[in-house]
Amino acid sequence: MKKKFSLSSAILSVICVVFVAEAAAPVAAIGNSQFFWWIFMILLFLIPYGLIASELGTTYQGDGGLYDWVSKAYPGTKWGARASWWYWLNFPLWMASLAVICPDLISTATGLTLGAVPSLLVQLAFVWIVTLIACFPVCDNIFILNICAVIKVVLALLVGVMGIYFGIKNGFANDMSPTSFLPSFNLESLSFISVIVFNMLGFEVVCTFSDDMSDPKKQIPQAIIIGGLVIAAIYLIGGFGIGAAIPTHEISSSSGLIDAIILMTGRSGGLFIGAIALLFMVTLFGNMISWSMGVNSTAAYAADNGDMPRVFSRRWAKNDMPIGAALTNGIVASAIVLLGVLMQLIAPGSELFWSFFALNLVLFLLSYLPVFPAFLKLRRVDPNAERPFRVPGGPVVQKIMAALPMILIVIAILFTAIPLSADAVADTLPITIGSVLCIALGELLIAARGRQK
Repeated sequence: MKKKFSLSSAILSVICVVFVAEAAAPVAAIGNSQFFWWIFMILLFLIPYGLIASELGTTYQGDGGLYDWVSKAYPGTKWGARASWWYWLNFPLWMASLAVICPDLISTATGLTLGAVPSLLVQLAFVWIVTLIACFPVCDNIFILNICAVIKVVLALLVGVMGIYFGIKNGFANDMSPTSFLPSFNLESLSFISVIVFNMLGFEVVCTFSDDMSDPKKQIPQAIIIGGLVIAAIYLIGGFGIGAAIPTHEISSSSGLIDAIILMTGRSGGLFIGAIALLFMVTLFGNMISWSMGVNSTAAYAADNGDMPRVFSRRWAKNDMPIGAALTNGIVASAIVLLGVLMQLIAPGSELFWSFFALNLVLFLLSYLPVFPAFLKLRRVDPNAERPFRVPGGPVVQKIMAALPMILIVIAILFTAIPLSADAVADTLPITIGSVLCIALGELLIAARGRQK
């Protein structure tokens, strides 16, 4: 009999997928206005998106995820193919951005400075461990995902509690006056809105695990709602801890969580710091493993329907897992890691994490844009479908629920991919060019696949 996982495992899976520990630091760099933006996004983005994902995920169960929703709403168009392409391509970029962090985490844990070749090997090892684990069903890996989720929560709460204690004992690292909590609307602050939105996406991944659930129609909305509330609380507590311990101008976009603990303990090494660094790296594995399963299933489902390259449809006969998508992830992520090495040789000291992460952000956000109009259209064209969970309210409320996340996603994309000042051109233009090239490549592949149907 196929193994099933419980509601608690479903909730932990949501936390493992959605909560992004490494993304808390860039947001903390905004300063205390981050709390305004967190609460703003929880109310106007997280709640509407979570409710819509719950309805779509319980109404249209299966491996297709957001691709399935968009395709059902817009049959005969390329929107499902586009959504699946952007959704898939973000993953190897994200995996490469996290791989870049791993050598520094190992150095922190061991006290050893890794050279260029060992660093490259560590990055490639990260990529291929994730790739190989993703070749097995989620129910076989649920223990890993649950452990990673618990570690994420513990680390975030540890930073939060230690940060508050540090601030009370030694003085807060940043201004804590009431005015400092007012929202900042400068370009630097607004550019991090995309990171906050990114931190709240991913609920639909748990929908692709429906075949492994004992009662998905109940477990999916419960996991999304409960997991969403827990995640929101964790982000607020962890962000406050980082802001309490580290001056905003000193917060690293890639290692802020570790930096916070180092500053609070006054130690840059030792057993405790080493353990924290290794646990943080474990959470990165958990993030990638949980995401890969959802992304691979979506890509394979789209390929089965002729909307993604045929390689993604290849499955392992032993367990029916989409190894074509998984192995392609590994190959593309490895190529990006090697590109990163070349970039470091050309421009030493460049912020590879943020470069890869920002490009991943743009593509990831793009993949969600068709989901919200798809929700409205499916309500209209498929009114008789059984909806175990329904977004509350009448048509006007539903339109508002769909419009708000879309508007915020568009704003987030603009602030990430478009240079909005002369000073931002050097940092943003590569992301703009990379986004255009990735979108253009997708259009070519979609057109070619369409001719093969």
